[in-house]
Amino acid sequence: MPATPGFTVRAARPGDVSALGRLGALLVRLHHGFDPERFIAPGPGTEAGYGGFLGSELERAEAIILVAEQGGDVIGYVYAGMEGNDWMALRGPAGAIYDIVVDPERRGQGAGRRLLDAALGELAARGAPRVVLSTATPNETAQRLFAQAGFRPTMIEMTRETPGPLKKGAQLKTEG
Repeated sequence: MPATPGFTVRAARPGDVSALGRLGALLVRLHHGFDPERFIAPGPGTEAGYGGFLGSELERAEAIILVAEQGGDVIGYVYAGMEGNDWMALRGPAGAIYDIVVDPERRGQGAGRRLLDAALGELAARGAPRVVLSTATPNETAQRLFAQAGFRPTMIEMTRETPGPLKKGAQLKTEG
């Protein structure tokens, strides 16, 4: 991929897994800070767990994981893929952006937009007729980026906590 002043965008490699885990843990902390009841809490194993997950995705030809690199450091990544019909979401086949994050100290240089554009190009090359993504309601910075790239709001997720915590190991009972 062509270079942009200050950083390049390239396919992620196995040697990037620890950086991917660090950046993925940033996403977990950010979202948990937005709504601690909705989003999982970060813990001591978050970086390793997220890195391990993305590392396993690198082995899947269907997964798209691109990184922005600056001065030999991975400063951001985007994780995307193709999805088929989704009857629950009432949506036909689509590309999906699952994660996009840039290190907070390196934001404002265009890396997020370059990562997004590169992922959109990869998804288009794979035949995606549309691309969907989700963004946390309070994340107005991300929403501006996505709107500038041509995304429009189409769904609103709403969350309600179940009154009274379920005991560990308890199962929901259904009648039938």
